[in-house]
Amino acid sequence: METEVKLTKLASCAGCGAKVGAGTLVHLLEGFRTHTDPRLIVGYDKSDDASVYVLDDKTALVQTTDFFPPIVDDPFLYGQIAAANALSDVYAMGGEPRLALNIMCIPDSMDKETVQEILRGGYDKAYEAGAIITGGHTIHGAEPIYGLAVSGFVHPDKVLTNSGAKPGDVLILTKPLGIGILTTALKAGIVPDVDEQQAADLEKRIFAQMATLNRAARDVMVRYPVHSCTDITGFALLGHSFEMAQGSGVTIHIETARVPYHKEAAACAEMGLIPAGAYRNRDYAEHGVLVRGDISRSMQDILYDPQTSGGLMMAVPKECASALLDELHEAVPAAARIGYVTEPEEAAIILE
Repeated sequence: METEVKLTKLASCAGCGAKVGAGTLVHLLEGFRTHTDPRLIVGYDKSDDASVYVLDDKTALVQTTDFFPPIVDDPFLYGQIAAANALSDVYAMGGEPRLALNIMCIPDSMDKETVQEILRGGYDKAYEAGAIITGGHTIHGAEPIYGLAVSGFVHPDKVLTNSGAKPGDVLILTKPLGIGILTTALKAGIVPDVDEQQAADLEKRIFAQMATLNRAARDVMVRYPVHSCTDITGFALLGHSFEMAQGSGVTIHIETARVPYHKEAAACAEMGLIPAGAYRNRDYAEHGVLVRGDISRSMQDILYDPQTSGGLMMAVPKECASALLDELHEAVPAAARIGYVTEPEEAAIILE
């Protein structure tokens, strides 16, 4: 749908690049008095993707919320991407989303048809996920914002967290990186060595990736004894890996030659087309990252690049990693082994 006002021009940040940095969040949440409840097995204190509350011996409630400014100009696609991104947190915990609430902010310049298309996009992805949007809350504001609060369910014994990685595990990533860099470059109208048709094809490819649910990856993952999982979104591969390493008490080794990414992102990074969120992610995680060997600055920028509706990263026992990856490839062709886990070494993350 074409809109008279470009959605991305109404926002100062785009997608998960608008996310408050992880380091800032740590300080904002310091010193809060919180209630304890033995049924709350995952809370915000664990820096995980969602909270998990045990309802009975067979059912735990998974709750999360995510919303952001437009990352694309097409309102229907924006709604799809925002919804897919919010639903992803439930998949990362091994759960299945069932209920959702709209969260929306509407600027005065946005017409009724645009609002309806955004909501329709969100409903479309929720329907695909098997979830029901039951209502929500909408306000007026300076910039458009859309997302979902999502509730899902998982067996209490099958909850996956970002703090369960074990030495010997293999790391698998299900979507390629570079989304933040490329959307920044496309918004500026600058993608090196790419003509108009190639730019249009690139845009179509990355937009389709962002709108793709992590449902298929989750459905394969839960058939294997995966130790840990997180989705790679605003804190980038290195930010989320840093949280996994810290929470698990291990060192994560990233084999950079194996990491899937959109090749056009490297040329954009070399030109300095880096979103602000990448610098926030570097500030947060860089002190815990050791670089071994000749790894280019542009490759490092890709690893710090904030992703919108990114893939799942799983820590998998080595003995079943190949079988899991083979099965993943049938539904998620871009899935790749990207590293491994060891006992604690001289840094939380080692780039190789």
